[in-house]
Amino acid sequence: MRISQICAVLATVTSSVAVSVNPLPAPREITWGSSGPKPIGGWLQLRVESNDYNEIVSHAWNRAWETIRALRWVPAATEAPISSFQPFPTPTASAPKKAKRDVVSLQYVTVHIEDFDADLQHGVDESYTLEIEEDSDSITINAETVWGALHAFTTLQQLIIYNGNGGFIVEEPVSIKDSPLYPYRGIMVDSARNFISLPKIFEQLDGMALSKLNVLHWHIDDSQSWPIWIKSYPEMVKDAYSSREIYSINDVRNVVNYARARGIRVIPEIDMPSHASAGWRQVDPEIVTCIDSWWSNDNWPLHTAVEPNPGQLDIINDKTYEVVGNVYKDLSEIFPDHWFHVGGDEIQPNCFNFSSYVTEWFAEDPSRTYHDLLQYWVDKAVPMFESYSDDRRLVMWEDVVMSPEHAHDVPTNIVMQSWNNGLEYISNLTARGYDVIVSSSDFFYLDCGHGGFVTNDVRYNVMTNPDPDTPNFNYGGIGGSWCAPYKTWQRIYNYDFTLNLTEAQAKHVIGATAPLWSEQVDDINISSMFWPRAAALAELVWSGNRNANGKKRTTEMTQRIINFREYLVANGIQAQVLVPKYCLQHPHACDLYLDQDAIV
Repeated sequence: MRISQICAVLATVTSSVAVSVNPLPAPREITWGSSGPKPIGGWLQLRVESNDYNEIVSHAWNRAWETIRALRWVPAATEAPISSFQPFPTPTASAPKKAKRDVVSLQYVTVHIEDFDADLQHGVDESYTLEIEEDSDSITINAETVWGALHAFTTLQQLIIYNGNGGFIVEEPVSIKDSPLYPYRGIMVDSARNFISLPKIFEQLDGMALSKLNVLHWHIDDSQSWPIWIKSYPEMVKDAYSSREIYSINDVRNVVNYARARGIRVIPEIDMPSHASAGWRQVDPEIVTCIDSWWSNDNWPLHTAVEPNPGQLDIINDKTYEVVGNVYKDLSEIFPDHWFHVGGDEIQPNCFNFSSYVTEWFAEDPSRTYHDLLQYWVDKAVPMFESYSDDRRLVMWEDVVMSPEHAHDVPTNIVMQSWNNGLEYISNLTARGYDVIVSSSDFFYLDCGHGGFVTNDVRYNVMTNPDPDTPNFNYGGIGGSWCAPYKTWQRIYNYDFTLNLTEAQAKHVIGATAPLWSEQVDDINISSMFWPRAAALAELVWSGNRNANGKKRTTEMTQRIINFREYLVANGIQAQVLVPKYCLQHPHACDLYLDQDAIV
């Protein structure tokens, strides 16, 4: 079939329809022409304007093109008009006859990369431009780095759609200028409470790549299990759940390489000094305190943890730092990212009452407090962590600065991950000069709202709903579901986490991460718990939640994210359904308000 005949089959598509197939996250700038569809000429061949072969770019394009060819993607919202394309309309007397033209089909993807050597580290340039011109047979991509080119490919994957006659771009010309608002855009996988298999980690990385998230925060261990093999202390994996639930060095490298090929950094977290029992106790029980205590606060003198099972590293025992240093060095050698997360959250003072080292230290000077104890940890551990390399930068949970047991003086070059009290703590930390990763539990904790996991919970022994004026412990955020309610994609997307910050403070917000704690998560539901809600975060930190007029574009985002859910599923990512399919096929029919500007 000739190109002119193909275009006769494809109907004239207005720019408003083109907007409905915009990719997620929405590009910072995208303009559509009105010259009609642009067909794909069978096979799009990659042309890189360089004499150097680049494996990452080549493999990324092969994956993108195979996805395009295999899926033959049709956005659900435009399924009807695309499948019922009519020939170009017959001219009328009032509309002068327009000469037919042979539309040039697309044959190539031409990529120019300015810097092939830029490493995948924090702050690397991820910008790109993508141009499709009327009389050109090539899609032209310009990027400063390899990593920007990869983002251009994932955008293009969503731009090419199909009908019975092949693939095409719904309008030409197309011009995109794109770059992220924030350099740090991530999700957090917890593989300690329940083990997450490599295929499921790869599945999350695929979703991240499609939505341009670029950091996998891997919370590897916790009190309950130690699932990663360590060269210095192979006995630590005795506290894995089973011999099948262990990550080898090769497993870690496979995750890191898989992620890197998709433009994603992997930042490991070893939580300490709190949330520490499994693994450490196998090396030396003396470096862990309170592991045999009762965890719950129903008997306060015995209370030692926020959840079972208890355990914290003994801050005063010198052997602690020897073991921690060896574990940290081993892991730093297999995780190449310059950043490393060293925990620091939820210190429980009662736990240290079970340590003879700590009680003797307090007895030596009655004026000492738990602030001094945590400062001891900071003063001794942080220099050891930072000495690994000149490029090392540490991340810690905000507790080390903001909790009741905070240290006195924490270096401001440590990045703080903020999870409590939303805007208040973000403002406090940035005012002090800390760079901040936003993970506010009220907005970004994806495990919330499912009730508590602890058993023998008498608070669930109720026969009626509570009084309307009395907060329900499950819904109101206390008790078994402390961070309820469930965080919907709209709650995530509408979070303006720099609200009321000064310009100087806002510069200290480097991005956001959506954690998914795994007390009630494993391979069966991890993908549905992450997706597509993580995609709402992805757009929030890539191009924001407001349009050029400063109004929130939540209504516009609705069709984009419910369509993206279908795209994730088509790509093998088991994302949760958001709406009845009717809402997908009838844009805005399910909106709560007729007023499309209800959200401002």
